[in-house]
Amino acid sequence: MEHIETEVKFFITDPAMLREKLISLGALSGGNIFETNIRFEDKDKNFIKNKSLLRLRKDSKTTLTFKSPAPDADSRFKMLRELEVEVSDFSTAIRILESLGFIQEQIYEKWRETFILGKTYFCIDKMPYGDFLEIEGNKGEIIEYASLLGLDWEERILFNYLELFDILKKSLGISFSDVTFENFKNIEADFSKYFYKIKAERMR
Repeated sequence: MEHIETEVKFFITDPAMLREKLISLGALSGGNIFETNIRFEDKDKNFIKNKSLLRLRKDSKTTLTFKSPAPDADSRFKMLRELEVEVSDFSTAIRILESLGFIQEQIYEKWRETFILGKTYFCIDKMPYGDFLEIEGNKGEIIEYASLLGLDWEERILFNYLELFDILKKSLGISFSDVTFENFKNIEADFSKYFYKIKAERMR
C-alpha cells in the first residue's frame, strides 16, 4: 500500500491528560503496544543520504516500510511517500533483507497508543528519551485538532525520532546508536532542555 504520510509531532509532558482530552473529543484507542523497529541501510548508506528509510517493524504484526520524500512538500508538515506491506515473520524478513545485502543499521523502540478520530490518527509515543504526540491525517484536521488539544502550533516537530535522537546524542555525548529502553536506563535525558536546538534546526 502506498500513500503520502502527512504528520507533525509535539513533545508532551503529561500523556495521561492528553489521553483524556483525546477521549473527550471522541477518539477511540487501539491499545498500547510495544514496538521494535530496525532501520536498514545499503553498504553506501544511500537511504539516509537521500532522506529515505527502509524499516522493519514488529508490534502486533510485522511490517516492512519504505519512506522517501514526498513530491509536493509543505514546510508546515512532515510529508513522506510511504510504501508499506505486512509480512508474516519478523526473523525471516530480517534474513531476507540481509541476504539482499541490506545491513541492520539501527534499532529503536517505543510504546505507542494509537487513537483514531474520523480519518485522523493520534499516537501517544513513549520513547526512551521522552513522550510525544504524533498527529497524522489531512492538513486542515491536523491543525484543527492540535488547537483543540491545546497544543502550540509553533512548537510542532518535523523531525523523525531518529533525528531527534541524533540531537540528544550530540548534546549528551552518547556513544551508542540503538534507541532502546535498556540503553537509556541510566541516562537522565530531559528532552525539554534541548528543544531550542530543534527550533534552531527547523529555522535553518
